[in-house]
Amino acid sequence: MELYYDNKKSQMQILKNANSINYDINIDNKSLLFKGDNFDVLSFLLKKYKNKIDLVYIDPPFNTENDFYVSKTRANSISANKNSVLAYSDKMSKEEYLEFLRERLVIIKELLSEKGSLYLHIDDKIGQYVKVIMDEIFGEDNFKNDITRIKSNPKNFYRRAYGNEKDRILFYSKNSQKNIWKDLRIPLEDSEIKEKFTKIDDKGRRYTTIPLHAPGETKNGITGKPWRNIPVPEGRHWRTDPAEFDKLDKQGDIEWSLNGNPRIKKYADEHKGKRIQDIWKFKDPQKPIYPTEKNMEMLKRIILQSSDENSIVLDCFAGSGTTLECANKLGRKWIGVDNSDVAIDKIKNRQIGEYQFIDITKVNKINTKQKIHSYEVKIGNMVNVQ
Repeated sequence: MELYYDNKKSQMQILKNANSINYDINIDNKSLLFKGDNFDVLSFLLKKYKNKIDLVYIDPPFNTENDFYVSKTRANSISANKNSVLAYSDKMSKEEYLEFLRERLVIIKELLSEKGSLYLHIDDKIGQYVKVIMDEIFGEDNFKNDITRIKSNPKNFYRRAYGNEKDRILFYSKNSQKNIWKDLRIPLEDSEIKEKFTKIDDKGRRYTTIPLHAPGETKNGITGKPWRNIPVPEGRHWRTDPAEFDKLDKQGDIEWSLNGNPRIKKYADEHKGKRIQDIWKFKDPQKPIYPTEKNMEMLKRIILQSSDENSIVLDCFAGSGTTLECANKLGRKWIGVDNSDVAIDKIKNRQIGEYQFIDITKVNKINTKQKIHSYEVKIGNMVNVQ
């Protein structure tokens, strides 16, 4: 399935344009912060980082037709006063916006490793079109989740519709069979523990019990044979080698009913936690330092779930740099890109470790007739390429 609109380029043409862009910049083996158009930066990164980036998180503009400002007191989205500075403008036609985003997604796919993932933050207004574009670029088989993110408290304004307290994160992989997946778990809440583990032993430990058997028959194996003269129920098999049941029973971890039915004890304090579902509650900061600043704990979950410690994490709509700070805290190398002076200033004020800063707007592009050599100016823990 494809989305058609005026002036839509082929993926081949997008990559041809990207491959024609290059800069004479020496890249250090450290994290990278770029100022400039992210199409140009992503095109430059193709020369060194193709198939090497394990995780991309992006929070692009949502095609809101608004300007976003930062004031001395708070970040706000529409109104501006004499102390406000324009952070970025989000004013494009729908077709222009979709092609703007699509061009960057085509390059991002090339940058992702075979075990790489992309999380794209978007809203419902434009997200339905973005989903079709991502299916086209990454393939429907590589779609993983459409995550609902509860972003705020319920709205109390009047309009002829329901209030909106959510947005969405579209999660895709480069290869659905190989993407990094840590299977993170989250602890049960107290109410869930009381509901699931209703029994208490003589030591005060909460527990529940489960059968020794599981669905599916074993025809010619140890898990299909009787244990202590107890036959396996029809259509079932023992969960493990019955010899293990003897050990559990000796430890007191099997509970016998009055009619001699054994069940395995499962303790609440040994529970590994529950699997994460596709509805997340991560509210935006109450006092953001930049418009659309996202929740740090949400980024932590994404980075821990879909990257390794030696992975490179890319955010080419870096904004205030939440992704970059979180990646640094978790020991990942990162690449950040933004075209806003306000955003770059906010990022530099964060604790993002040692990195190389490159203002690509001040570096001439390489062409066949001219090659411009850049030089570096070291400032503290940064390297400024000019």
